[in-house]
Amino acid sequence: MKKLLYIVTSLFFMTTITAQDRPMPKAGPAPSINIKKPETFTLKNGLKVLVVENPKLPRVSYTLTIDNTPYTEGNKKGVDDMLSSMIGNETEKTSKEAFNEEIDFLGANINFSSSGARASGLSKYSKRILELMAEGCLEPKFTQAEFDKEKSKMIENLKSDEKNVTANARRVENILVYGKNHPRGEFLSEETLNNVTLDDVKLNYNTYFVPENAYLVIIGDVKLKDIKKQVEKAFKGWKKATAPSLTYTEPTDVQYNQINFVDMSNAVQSEIAVVNTSNLKMTSKDYYAALLANQILGGGGEGRLFLNLREKHGWTYGSYSSIGSGKYTSKFRAGASVRNSVTDSAIVEILNEVKRMRTDLVSDEDLRNAKAKYVGNFVMQIEKPETVAFYALNKETQNLPDDFYENYIKNINAVTAEDIKAAANKYFLADNLRIVVVGKAADVLPGLEKTGIPVMYFDRFGNKVDKPVIKKEIPKGVTAKTVLENYIKAIGGEKALKEVKSIVVISKASVQGQELQLTSKTTNDNKMNSEMSMSGMTVMKLVVTDKGAYAVQQGQRKEFDGDKLKEMQETAYTFPELLLVNNSDVVLKGIETVNGSDAYALTLGNKTMMYDTKSGLKVAESVEQEQGGQKMTQVTNYGDYKEVKGILFPYNTTLNVGMELEFITQEVKINEGVTAKDFE
Repeated sequence: MKKLLYIVTSLFFMTTITAQDRPMPKAGPAPSINIKKPETFTLKNGLKVLVVENPKLPRVSYTLTIDNTPYTEGNKKGVDDMLSSMIGNETEKTSKEAFNEEIDFLGANINFSSSGARASGLSKYSKRILELMAEGCLEPKFTQAEFDKEKSKMIENLKSDEKNVTANARRVENILVYGKNHPRGEFLSEETLNNVTLDDVKLNYNTYFVPENAYLVIIGDVKLKDIKKQVEKAFKGWKKATAPSLTYTEPTDVQYNQINFVDMSNAVQSEIAVVNTSNLKMTSKDYYAALLANQILGGGGEGRLFLNLREKHGWTYGSYSSIGSGKYTSKFRAGASVRNSVTDSAIVEILNEVKRMRTDLVSDEDLRNAKAKYVGNFVMQIEKPETVAFYALNKETQNLPDDFYENYIKNINAVTAEDIKAAANKYFLADNLRIVVVGKAADVLPGLEKTGIPVMYFDRFGNKVDKPVIKKEIPKGVTAKTVLENYIKAIGGEKALKEVKSIVVISKASVQGQELQLTSKTTNDNKMNSEMSMSGMTVMKLVVTDKGAYAVQQGQRKEFDGDKLKEMQETAYTFPELLLVNNSDVVLKGIETVNGSDAYALTLGNKTMMYDTKSGLKVAESVEQEQGGQKMTQVTNYGDYKEVKGILFPYNTTLNVGMELEFITQEVKINEGVTAKDFE
């Protein structure tokens, strides 16, 4: 099945775009900022309305935000998620189909969640858009059928994330930083979701979807006197109520620097997050200095983390940092996704860059560039209605002074190198950092232990566990050859496999709602044709013969030669293991854990093949390749073997190419459906 890896990686990486360094433009005079102040009024039920008239374009936007105190849901985590997925789907007055049809007819966009709604469209339809948004918010129809449907979708998403290293890393990070009993630390699971009922969703809506802490920001081609009447009419049925204000234990940082490691055997790279909590407020005197400190450290491609880990060392596609701010405790985070083999080195370099921000004054150039970046982004963003709405809302919810954004550029430009250093020392900790690492223990742990930083072990749900067992003894008599022979025997036997002249495999995958179909044809005389199509149109084609290999994408043809051609030709075979069984270059590396089960790991050049120790079946294959000057490991997992004419084929093939693609085999043809024209 190596051909599947080639066709998909070619699809994603055939064209490599190299970023060119561009000199920063010289800063001009600071622009004058004049953000129009909103007109405000409050309804009797407590809803506060902010209106900014802007007749430049015939459009209007509505943003409803319910600014309640965060709360936990305990063993019913998922109630709020279910409410967000259900609200606005249907109302007591209008069916789901009719509701969506009218929105489409108006050319409007309306989205709902448990914390409010957003709507936008042409101003000539502003009244009706507002009415529809209000109807979806105030008259939702929660049915058991819709509940069951949304719950099933949510469970499917949870299952698809079970092996997703990034999703698991983010979950564990929040659990460990905030705690399981904190609103930002508790997590959704199939178990908690199964505890949720339709009545729980209705109760949540009635308890928390209330107007006392709600703000409606309206921006666009409207008149205050007209919109006031429309809002009063649309929201008059929203009964006055206040949501509960709950308290919870504030998270604290660890007493000393430590690595919190989570073993995921399918990880092709490690997810690293260096974290400490942050109580930065937008009203803090050092707010602007903290923003610039983060920008210089890891705010983008010009940040020190990016320049170090990617540009200097080539360990990752990107390394960034962030710092939260607001009414509630958030976090400072610096992280990257790196190859397993350099995980320990990447951690050392991230810590070095954090330390440098705390000990050294930043250069005039770094400070000047960071300011220019912030000012430029600020000026571009203030032209957008959603930004103006966000600013207006921030002033209300963050208790900002009226001239906060008018003075934004002035305050950014007033920050000194000394201010940056002071902010870094306050918000980027040196001795109380939690270093969360999710990766493959066999590849990562030896290096982590050499750093001298204490290592603690957790599972994917933040529970403490024992140190993973890395090395397992290979049973006596097991060799690379016996592993391959057992595989050949397990899928049908040497005789049956050698009688196969050609194989056609048709499989499908879904990418962001689009269906991909892959048709792969392979022969026993080293020919292969793989064709990827979407919506009936060919988007990629790969052909390999004994004379050469080429790929065609978007009308462009690329020929392969050298080692790449040789490697392709070696795998363009019905069952490559028949050729490998007597290859002395194949080495039995050891026993590794693959998706919770032991597997023999065989290496050949830059490729590792894994075979289950019990069934003998091939369960995974990884290949280390270089793309755009960066090394990366691409993994293919195999499962759900089914018999076709006495031979077992994997019907589930999952590839990790920066994202996970799950191909489900639809049909396998043996000795039919292949002609000479397929390889022209």
